[in-house]
Amino acid sequence: MNQETAEPEAQLPNPARNFSALLSPTPHGARQARRLAVQQLRDWGLPLDPAEHVVAELAANAATHGRVPGRDFRLTLHVVGATLRIEVTDACGNRLPRPQHPAAEAESGRGLLLVEALADRWGVARGPRPRKTIWAELNVAPESPESPEPPISGNPNSGASDDFSQEPRR
Repeated sequence: MNQETAEPEAQLPNPARNFSALLSPTPHGARQARRLAVQQLRDWGLPLDPAEHVVAELAANAATHGRVPGRDFRLTLHVVGATLRIEVTDACGNRLPRPQHPAAEAESGRGLLLVEALADRWGVARGPRPRKTIWAELNVAPESPESPEPPISGNPNSGASDDFSQEPRR
């Protein structure tokens, strides 16, 4: 009997990874988005900070400002190389977000300022109607002691669908 040993399949050092979930545009849905993102980042061996906070702010904005009765919002995480792209898509495309500069005593209105401070890049992608996607990109490295690859730079559209026009911030 002749036996051959198959060569192991070549593994990409940093394969593209994706996660997506539809969630209700409620405070519960926003909390669930954060919990799901944390679990997925752990499964991928990626750092939680600051991604957890970015997801929390974008999901809270979708539940608060992007809520349309009967329509869910979508959380999507893409990892390509050393870039994590966080996207939150809601059904309220007619209201595009802008960072606010609230009064010092105001109790809300700082979410996008936090996203702007924590993310390496962020922006808004319109469409398809009636949707909009708020996205943020973070340069990440695995938490393992293996040698990390340098971050991907110069590609503000990584992980984005060609259906969206990009309006990057920063």
